[in-house]
Amino acid sequence: MRLGVYGGTFDPPHLGHLVAASETCQALELDRVLWVPSAVHPLKAGRVRTPPELRLEMVRAAIGDDARFAADDLELRRTGPSYTVDTLRELRAREPGAALFFITGADILGELGRWREPDEVLRLATLVVVSRAGEALSPSGGIPARAVEITRVDVSSTQVRRLAAAGKSIRYLVPEAVRAVVERERLYRDLSH
Repeated sequence: MRLGVYGGTFDPPHLGHLVAASETCQALELDRVLWVPSAVHPLKAGRVRTPPELRLEMVRAAIGDDARFAADDLELRRTGPSYTVDTLRELRAREPGAALFFITGADILGELGRWREPDEVLRLATLVVVSRAGEALSPSGGIPARAVEITRVDVSSTQVRRLAAAGKSIRYLVPEAVRAVVERERLYRDLSH
């Protein structure tokens, strides 16, 4: 079993996340990709306002019926910060025969040294760094990583939140099911940024 682990805040999940997961799944011939929303992202403490349960609901809405993907609430069931190393340890215990591939963006490479037990993260899983077509990607500092170039989709969660906060349309930036959750819950309306 080749198991992708796609962690993040997913506030909200958007089409770029889906493209990254889909193209990485194909490029690395993964059997499945687990989307793991963080409960308390240690590097974004106090900056994520959407409750974890709603972010999990949006992930489930985003992935829909794509059999390659599954939403996993394991970080939401733990107390305290959501450390990648703890998530990978739990998945290793749950799926002892699986090869784990931790999927992240190229922007995260520079922050790897700030993670809890980064060497253990690299021991537990192959680090997969996705970069959008045309972006330079050169894993630095001798970090062992698989690079996957994906189709460039210029959308970010920050952009989606700002549009929603301004009362503008987010249609075509997020899946319709995610847009429905954002509108139903009136998410991001009170943002000042």
